[in-house]
Amino acid sequence: MLRKAFAVLVLLVVALLVYLSLAPVPIEPVAWRAPKDGGYAGAYAANTGLANLRRIELSGESGPEHVALGPDGLLYAAVAGGKILRMKPDGSAPEVWAQTGGRVLGFDFDRRGNLVAADSRRGLLLVEGQGTEKRITVLADKVRVADGSDDPIRFADAVVIAGDGKIFFTDASRRFGAAQWGEFDASVLDILEHSATGRVLVFDPASRAVDIVADGLTFANGLALSADERSLFVAETGEYRIWKLDAAARKLHLKAAGEQPGAAVLLANLPGYPDNLMRGMNGRLWVGLAKPRSAAADALAAKPFLRKVATRLPKALWPVPPAYGHVLALDESGKVVADLQDPSGAYPETTGVTETADRLYIQSLHAGALGWRGKDGLGLR
Repeated sequence: MLRKAFAVLVLLVVALLVYLSLAPVPIEPVAWRAPKDGGYAGAYAANTGLANLRRIELSGESGPEHVALGPDGLLYAAVAGGKILRMKPDGSAPEVWAQTGGRVLGFDFDRRGNLVAADSRRGLLLVEGQGTEKRITVLADKVRVADGSDDPIRFADAVVIAGDGKIFFTDASRRFGAAQWGEFDASVLDILEHSATGRVLVFDPASRAVDIVADGLTFANGLALSADERSLFVAETGEYRIWKLDAAARKLHLKAAGEQPGAAVLLANLPGYPDNLMRGMNGRLWVGLAKPRSAAADALAAKPFLRKVATRLPKALWPVPPAYGHVLALDESGKVVADLQDPSGAYPETTGVTETADRLYIQSLHAGALGWRGKDGLGLR
């Protein structure tokens, strides 16, 4: 009896090893070298400035991933399920302002007051109209690539509109689309694979053409313009860094050449995964760190085979770090001027910050409410 039980155990172990070694997975990992994690020190010294956030309930909605004040002075929030909510800045009088049918991760307002959205599942959208009737137009859902073919935009993520009307936006991954994998799982798979297929795109309303500003980013995420609109700042989530790009540049290849004319790393080796970039007041740029660095993930950077093994495990065992609230502000030279944290991670995935005269609204991909805190005591002028 014992011999049979042992034989069964051996067969199970062999089967498990075969599965972990050979079962098909969606990623083809690329080896890379993760920078040594500096931890919570210096400008990122541990603190509790983000703890005990106040909350604005969202009438049962969740995931206020992008939040902004509209030209009407009201607060807009993109939540799960394709809805864009509108409310007063204190959170009162909430309403569903629009429904895109996808998942809006970023938006901006054009000169006519229309909302332009980066919908992860549908592409770049224009939302027009007031009241309950909205007209939603797809501005771009593909881009012409070097071989002359039209490549789908699989993961529109962030968008910002320049004064001349040009619309800059990110396509986070050419490998893992949000429509197929879901926003969070697609981001994890893309970062685990590390094949650097993310890109920054620009849509010209006059010609209706889409061009590539830069490619070769490991999950191209948040996007912001400099005050003079000559530069673009883009968060490269999978490499823990923020780039500064020439807004007039086209077809920069960041993976092949690293820093080059028109492209420079503004802030490197962040203690977490940078997500949204938002312009604040008095020249500040706010960055949300959705998750902290993971020692396990960094250790696997140079081990593609083990990253394949990791994706064969149940999702609960993937090398995804625990929640840790963290947002920071920097100036356009890359100097960190504010850093707020909540080690408890009570408010999950702090993806960005919307700054007003008296408040900081904290964005999140999954939170069931919109977090905020007053600016009192932060020394922010």
